[in-house]
Amino acid sequence: MSNPVLVALRGASFAYEDGPAVLTGLDFEVREGRALALLGRNGSGKTTLMRLLSGGLQPHTGELAVEGSPVRYDRKGLTRLRTTVQLVVQDPDDQLFAASVGQDVSFGPLNLGLSDAEVRARVAEALDALDIAALADRPTHLLSYGQRKRTAIAGAVAMRPRVLILDEPTAGLDPDGQERLLATLDGLRRNGTTVVMATHDVDLALRWADDAALLTPSGARTGPADEMLARTDLLREAGLTLPWGVAVGQLLQSRGLLPEDVPAPRTPEELAAVAVANGAG
Repeated sequence: MSNPVLVALRGASFAYEDGPAVLTGLDFEVREGRALALLGRNGSGKTTLMRLLSGGLQPHTGELAVEGSPVRYDRKGLTRLRTTVQLVVQDPDDQLFAASVGQDVSFGPLNLGLSDAEVRARVAEALDALDIAALADRPTHLLSYGQRKRTAIAGAVAMRPRVLILDEPTAGLDPDGQERLLATLDGLRRNGTTVVMATHDVDLALRWADDAALLTPSGARTGPADEMLARTDLLREAGLTLPWGVAVGQLLQSRGLLPEDVPAPRTPEELAAVAVANGAG
């Protein structure tokens, strides 16, 4: 992978007070422009890893670096980090606190000391990106769950981060809400934001991600999503199962219906195309 490394943990270890080590000697990279899915069983350290990447936690050993420069955990260093990396937690109610959508989204830019005009521009840009401009004056307690998710993401987008980390962003959304959110993330990516998504959904990861990082007891393994999510050994170690697309692809290959060098279908549409190409449609 030739994409430059934006954010990296090197030899990072972390343990919560009076608890066992959650991560030990971890090396982890986020590369510019690569949609990255982060997967692992409950308790594997996904949340801790995301908080280390965003500066919410400081590694006990090792370091966090942004574009090769170690992060300093003082006010200036953390401000620089948070204009580069933003984390959106799984439950939007843990992140929203202002009276209205617009006020909530403006909080981060205001804390950067930006001019009123710049804050207004960033808020408008973020609301447009998340397709919630019409909700700017809506009280946050009157929002639907999906609207609250979008508002939380908009608050992070208003910081104009280069890396946006999302913890289970599709959890709790209905199928239409999931599709709309994925389309929004695609738009953010086209505009230069590198997106990292923690998810338990291997099918979503296969469909959406360029790369997949599997957190296992022996560390993190990262590579192209279609390759990593076909590794039954790593999936088993990470407490995950084969995505349906990979399982179907292996079945088709075993029946001679899909050449070995053709990638497994990632979506129902790709599966239908394979069926038509083989005279099954």
